[in-house]
Amino acid sequence: MRRYEVGSAPTHRDTENGWEVTHPLGGTSLDGVRMAGFRDRVAAGLDMQVLPQPAVIVVIGLGEDPFTVEGTAGHRPLGSLVAPLSPGPARVRGEHVECIEMRLSPRAAYALLGVSPRELDGSVTSLEDLWGRHERRLREQLADTTTWQERLTLMDDHLTRRAARAPSMTPEVAAVWDHIVARRGRVRVDDLAASCGWSRKRLWSRFRAQVGLTPKRAAMLVRFDHAARALCAGENAAGTALACGYVDQAHLHRDVLAFAGCTPGALAGRATSAG
Repeated sequence: MRRYEVGSAPTHRDTENGWEVTHPLGGTSLDGVRMAGFRDRVAAGLDMQVLPQPAVIVVIGLGEDPFTVEGTAGHRPLGSLVAPLSPGPARVRGEHVECIEMRLSPRAAYALLGVSPRELDGSVTSLEDLWGRHERRLREQLADTTTWQERLTLMDDHLTRRAARAPSMTPEVAAVWDHIVARRGRVRVDDLAASCGWSRKRLWSRFRAQVGLTPKRAAMLVRFDHAARALCAGENAAGTALACGYVDQAHLHRDVLAFAGCTPGALAGRATSAG
């Protein structure tokens, strides 16, 4: 949902937007997991469209007020939520927000969530739907802590225990995903199967089961993510299309419309209006 940098100070205040942001001291114990605590200091409220990202986003609310998720199925109040790589049209609203947010790489998500990522594709869901009583117990434990670092340490310990008994992503699938990320989505999808020694059919089946997308869609998503970051940083559409490997500006326009539901200019405008 929110973008943040791991290298920032343990606690800082986004004075323009009124958010207090806290990172775990020393980072997290698991590869592919980024974590931060957020608190709305000025009661400005949260109103954010969920955009596709090359990470699964998990948000655990710590206050009494639930989030409201608006999607194709209507409005749903959630105390915690999971946004998959391709979440579909969704908007999250909240008042007096205090939460822990985690960004999970597909490899980490496959190990930690307890379900196939393919089952998450297309909608924002509740973490309680996936973890059941363990999610409820975790939220109770987090509510009993008094400092952000205690909360983040508790969360890190919980994930470490889950990882110890979790399945591992197939090495070939992990290698293909890493290659797509390293190339920023600029890959020839027909070469991916050959790179891991599998048939195209086998790779597509295993990759979709463990990542939640086909290799082609994953490459498009990674490329879109880099383009979205550039546009939100103030780069123009023509320059972004060239830098991110699109055939032309019209190609960029089609991908942004497909992933974000708006034009490149509108996407950049959302970032500006959000501060």
